[in-house]
Amino acid sequence: MTARLAAKHILVTGAATGIGRAIAEVCVQEGATVALLDRDGASVECLVAKLRSEGYKALALVADIADRAAVEAAVARAREINGPFTTLVNNAGMNVFHEPLAMPDEAWRQCLAVDLEGAWYCSRAVLPDMLEQGGGAIINIASTHSFSIIPGCFPYPVAKHGLIGLTRALGIEYAAQGVRVNAIAPGYIATPAVEMHWQTFDDPGAARAHIEALLPPGRLGEPKEVAMTVVFLASDEAPFINASCLTIDGGRSVVYHD
Repeated sequence: MTARLAAKHILVTGAATGIGRAIAEVCVQEGATVALLDRDGASVECLVAKLRSEGYKALALVADIADRAAVEAAVARAREINGPFTTLVNNAGMNVFHEPLAMPDEAWRQCLAVDLEGAWYCSRAVLPDMLEQGGGAIINIASTHSFSIIPGCFPYPVAKHGLIGLTRALGIEYAAQGVRVNAIAPGYIATPAVEMHWQTFDDPGAARAHIEALLPPGRLGEPKEVAMTVVFLASDEAPFINASCLTIDGGRSVVYHD
């Protein structure tokens, strides 16, 4: 069976852990060459060393996606080594939760810089490759916060709503040139960050069980389940899916009340 991502050169941001790591692992298993970007240099280099030891083609890039110059330099380095990019997965992001009027100005700036502007900087850096090749795919990892609001989580949903706007705008702008831009909105996924969140409660097991009971399948999603959706959107199997958002939350977002 032919690898689904053979001949793809994919940039994955926030690749050192969680969903980003799972995306990196399934993409190389499906034949892609990957450039893995993260601001945690030690962790992303460790992951790349592991993938290379298993015979996969991977390159570590260290940059803060909120720094446009650093992003452009990292992309240029990867392009010089492995050629132009065919695919971008904008996965890097950060949780910033505040009560609006109590929020420091810096928290607003940091959230928008990482969760929205960073995705644009990365898209801006690879779009010329895609346009020159006559096609490509950008996949933005959004969130169910992109269309649902939880009090106390401001301004994170503002940025994630914006990311859906970026997805739609770029998808329509470049559709005629063969570039598809889509988003994925995960709900509760069992990442290390979520697992650490349970530990902030007096009874971590009860806190997790409470959330699991709210989810129609009775469990959290797995990072690989998000990653396999990335493979589908990045592959040649989804040529007419564009400017769309696929939700991966076990059906939670369509439940009217508990």
